[in-house]
Amino acid sequence: MRISKINFLMLMMLQATLGLQAKVSLQPIFSNNMVLQQQTQAPIWGDDKPQKKVTVLTSWDDKKYTTVTDVNGHWTVSVATPKAGGPYRITISDGSPVVLNDVLIGEVWICSGQSNMEMPMQGWDIKMNQEEIAQSGKYKNIRLLQVNEVTSPTEEQTITVRNNSWMTCTPENVKDFSATGYFFGKNINESQNVPVGLIMTCWGGTPVEAWTSGRKLNEFPEYRQTINSLMTQPKSKAEREATFQKDYNAWMTRARLKEGSLDSKGNNVFTAPNFDDSSWRTMNLPTQIEKAGLSGFDGLLWFRRAIVVPAGWAGKDLDLNLACIDDNDVTYFNGVEIGNTQGFNVARHYTVPGKLVKAGRNVITVFNIDTGGEGGIWGDAKDMNIGVKGGTNPMSLAGKWFVNPSTDLAKAEPMPKNFSGNPSVPSVLFNQMIKPLIPYAMRGAIWYQGEANENRAYQYRELLPAMINDWRERWGYNFPFYIMQLANFRDRNNEPVESLWAELREAQSLTAEHTANTAMAVNIDLGNAHNIHPTTKSEVGKRLSLLARALTYGEKIEYAGPIYRTYTTEPGKMILSFSHSRGGLKTTDGGALKGFSIAGPDHKFYWADAVIKDNKIVVSSPNVKEPVAVRYAWQDNPECNLTNSSNIPASPFRTDDWQGITYGNK
Repeated sequence: MRISKINFLMLMMLQATLGLQAKVSLQPIFSNNMVLQQQTQAPIWGDDKPQKKVTVLTSWDDKKYTTVTDVNGHWTVSVATPKAGGPYRITISDGSPVVLNDVLIGEVWICSGQSNMEMPMQGWDIKMNQEEIAQSGKYKNIRLLQVNEVTSPTEEQTITVRNNSWMTCTPENVKDFSATGYFFGKNINESQNVPVGLIMTCWGGTPVEAWTSGRKLNEFPEYRQTINSLMTQPKSKAEREATFQKDYNAWMTRARLKEGSLDSKGNNVFTAPNFDDSSWRTMNLPTQIEKAGLSGFDGLLWFRRAIVVPAGWAGKDLDLNLACIDDNDVTYFNGVEIGNTQGFNVARHYTVPGKLVKAGRNVITVFNIDTGGEGGIWGDAKDMNIGVKGGTNPMSLAGKWFVNPSTDLAKAEPMPKNFSGNPSVPSVLFNQMIKPLIPYAMRGAIWYQGEANENRAYQYRELLPAMINDWRERWGYNFPFYIMQLANFRDRNNEPVESLWAELREAQSLTAEHTANTAMAVNIDLGNAHNIHPTTKSEVGKRLSLLARALTYGEKIEYAGPIYRTYTTEPGKMILSFSHSRGGLKTTDGGALKGFSIAGPDHKFYWADAVIKDNKIVVSSPNVKEPVAVRYAWQDNPECNLTNSSNIPASPFRTDDWQGITYGNK
């Protein structure tokens, strides 16, 4: 049969198309510029047609691996990797080859957690690391894989990453990458003289349970209902969102009817200009409610303030600025909604329509939904004001407001879970941002998280080890896991107090102490009272790298500050002993020890006198005749200065086990 030139060309195009379709399909973790873990059996996997023969050829040893896809088209081989080196080439073929170039063999680390791990080298309105970014191109043997922020109600096999591939270390690629991760990797690269692959998979504001599998969370009774609900969710994100909105609106209506802010006819009560709020408590704003008598409260709050509008403003559009609100708000002017915003770190700027503005008394009402952690109207006083749109000399709104904490979530009907994209839902980040990485061969993981679990520190004692063991069970080996302890944050207290963050740090310490192949770095000296995201990530990465250099790579270096171990008592004093005290205990500033408090049987703590003697610390106070407990750096933002010859700060601790303020919180 004679074939025309046109038909021949069409046939060739069809064959080419079929050839392209026949190529093996790879996840973006297998790409040019990738790093494979050295001296191991490194899994490589992908998809193709069912019962298709696939070969993998590695250039470092010219070894060929052959397998056949299963009935679902999936295939896996494990390749033997040499000592660190490269670049190499990997060819994967089912008859139509896919070639991965510039492959390095070295050390692979996962960098995970919430916003302090996510915080990039550049951005977030913080100028930092400019010189480091400019110099990053020198580190050609550091490679970056940045997992996109996506949730899933079920465990997934596919993953999406920035640029759809591993990235080389360049200023452009580094500036949006985890600063903590980059500085950790840079230290490993320099100290071990090996290529380093960093896998960034993190999401700001997320709790540890979101990073844990549903299978593991089913061991916790408090999560079983949520995990079971996830299994019944629609596959479509839009359908899940619609289901949530319906359930949430119904829940909110019931909550507001119960608290009295909504009447039986659906009318707003608390927003009415003539509503009598005189029985409400008062609060000077801006402030976080925990600092103004509502410690531990999460739920629905109402804020009201009456203002006197000058006659010249009547009928004109106004600019209303309310600093920041944690977490979400609906804002009203004279009973009419003028705006709403979601997000604890988003500035509130609303326009008040002129038709609502009258001379004389006007009322601003803010409905605040605080879903966890801190709450309220917070920020700088200068950012709370109202004035004629585009005008000057606005009226300050800082100062006294009436406040009603109307619905405590701890005592209310459970709020519906948003399964459509909420990253805080248990297991949804594991499902989409961890599971598809398994079983990619890696050395270990670094972890910076805990802020989102601050109200549940006792529960965190169980959740964090569970997540670590969950990951290790899934990967199939007991890899190193290194934790960065929470930094100092919030205003400093003048007297010894109970502390959410101190209890969370204790949970991190206990995890490090009692979980095999796990350790913790301390950064109690690196925080910022007014910024939950301290900029000192170069030192954070360095301290995490010290753990790896000593405990994973066997360097003979000090990797920790003093760690409390035991105490003895003498009349009127307690004597504390520490590990990691070789070379002697000392203070960071050469002055007297700070940060110690002491209590007797009445559990009342007083600031203590503490002195270093014979490489131990003697603690006492004239206010405590029979001391039974000592605490150190037991505040959100403590003033403390104990260190050792390495100049690494001591970890906060307590000698007592008295029930804390987060006990029982789930």
